Amino acid sequence: MEIKDILSPGSAKTAVPGTSKKRVLETLSAIAAEASYEIDAEMALNSLIHRERMGSTGIGEGIALPHGRIAGLNKPIAVAITCTPAIDFDAIDNQPVDVFFALLVPEHENQNYLKVLSNVASKLNDKSIVEKLRTAKNDHALYEALT
Repeated sequence: MEIKDILSPGSAKTAVPGTSKKRVLETLSAIAAEASYEIDAEMALNSLIHRERMGSTGIGEGIALPHGRIAGLNKPIAVAITCTPAIDFDAIDNQPVDVFFALLVPEHENQNYLKVLSNVASKLNDKSIVEKLRTAKNDHALYEALT
């Protein structure tokens, strides 16, 4: 499964104001709920918070991959945002985070879940792609950098 299969152009947002970890998770959840009639923002937020309680999804170098499972969801949904300014997200390197890629998957989906997370993580490991994300001037440019 490719990123373009789960990330819609309307689910990529640049320069989102971020004030806290919770606020960013709320924003990601609201965007996900707009992208899918199958979930609402509260369901998405609860799923993301539940996962964060197990340990931060801040993978370092200003990047976080919040993710969670949702009952009743038929296909994965992704949301990508850049945050201005970068915020404290309890990342493994203790650096603030400004690039977020959230993934919500059906509750019982395991194989695709790990495959998609791996695909996203490898893409975000590419410094040139991350630079394109950080310098994206608009939502479309952010979407294009990921797909």
